[in-house]
Amino acid sequence: MAEVVTFAIFAAVAVAGGVVVITARNVVYSAMGLLAAMFSVAIFYVMLGAHFVAAVQVLIYAGAVMTLFLFVIFLIGVDRAEDTSESIPFLRPVTIVVGVGLLAAVLLAGRQAWVTGRTAFGTPDLVGTIEAVADELFGTWMLAFLGTVFLLTIAALGTVALAQFQRSSRPPLEAVPEEDPA
Repeated sequence: MAEVVTFAIFAAVAVAGGVVVITARNVVYSAMGLLAAMFSVAIFYVMLGAHFVAAVQVLIYAGAVMTLFLFVIFLIGVDRAEDTSESIPFLRPVTIVVGVGLLAAVLLAGRQAWVTGRTAFGTPDLVGTIEAVADELFGTWMLAFLGTVFLLTIAALGTVALAQFQRSSRPPLEAVPEEDPA
């Protein structure tokens, strides 16, 4: 019963996060919606017994990738000043109560789901463990893994090269004369 309730809660959070991603006018709110959806997916991984994949989901996607997204958003900047006044009454207390409730749900689900050790037959259960993921990643999918690493390295180097590109070496867009249609 607890799994069904936990699934229903985080399914609603995932759907709400997805809706926020595509409907929010502010890109920071959209990124926070994506973060909520990614965290909900990590909870689903825990419920399925893939604890390592859940940890990677939180650390890599919800942590590093979202930090990168927010860094790019702040680097680009926003064109208008934001209204920082709170328009919803009791927003902070409600947020704290919902956050504590979600934390309690995660901790209660974690008490039931984080089972380690050997199975009843004495053989280790390798589904969702680090060993199982490593065997597949560095055995069956080694070529695809290295290709992805190579592609991401090239993308990172290209990003650094573009960031170092001198803007003064090309004329500004306003300086290009327009042709007269006459």
